[in-house]
Amino acid sequence: MFGLSLGHLIILLVVVLLFGSRKLPELGSALGRGMHAFKKGLEGKDDKDDQNKLS
Repeated sequence: MFGLSLGHLIILLVVVLLFGSRKLPELGSALGRGMHAFKKGLEGKDDKDDQNKLS
């Protein structure tokens, strides 16, 4: 079903039970922001670098 195995479905069910359906969008956006910050850190970019370019 949709390329998901039984293991994936069980993990999805556990996540929904732990966090609830209302918290999942918040969890997803927080994960996205964290991944974005991690990628910026790997590239060596910093918020200070961005501000210096604007000034």
